[in-house]
Amino acid sequence: MKKITAILTILLLLTMTLPAMAASAVNRDGYYKGIKLCGRVKVVEHFADIKVKVVESFPDLKVKVVEAFPDKIGEWKFVESGEDFTVQFVENFPDIKIKYVNAFPGVE
Repeated sequence: MKKITAILTILLLLTMTLPAMAASAVNRDGYYKGIKLCGRVKVVEHFADIKVKVVESFPDLKVKVVEAFPDKIGEWKFVESGEDFTVQFVENFPDIKIKYVNAFPGVE
């Protein structure tokens, strides 16, 4: 009986953790921790709102760099001031992963 209880406990823990591991950090509406992932973006070296890693496959968000009207999710305009949020580009322990695209930005 103890073995069955232990096995069921392990199975329950696995079913609870696997979906969390596979889920994207960005929700379907294009938000990360309340930050809408479009707009004016400032790149900083420290204390960023979001730590970002640029990848070629399996991104959380596809980003299109634009010069004007970054109104849609995934459209970013890089600025020096007046930002909507800040990002720090990292190689390890990112909050989100992005891929630069020329068309169709947003959440997959």
